[in-house]
Amino acid sequence: MVRAIWNGKVIAESTDTVVVEGNHYFPRDAVNAGYLRDSDLSSICPWKGKASYHTLEVDGKLNMDAAWYYPETKPRAKEIQDRIAFWRGVTIEA
Repeated sequence: MVRAIWNGKVIAESTDTVVVEGNHYFPRDAVNAGYLRDSDLSSICPWKGKASYHTLEVDGKLNMDAAWYYPETKPRAKEIQDRIAFWRGVTIEA
């Protein structure tokens, strides 16, 4: 079981993560949507495509743009399409 934890709460938990470039990508339904807030941030990866972001909100604390996902990937990255990964202080326990 892989868990994503921030501010003392389990944000995501799954046995079905995909690891790309050292990051665990969780299925969207394994992520607690109650902790996700929309973000306007986006970025481009040359081989994965355009990433969108979520801010985490846990117990009134915000972690800006700490989760990202690719709504539509380039062909080589289809295995992570619409899966969510974390950074910015989110602990991943594998």
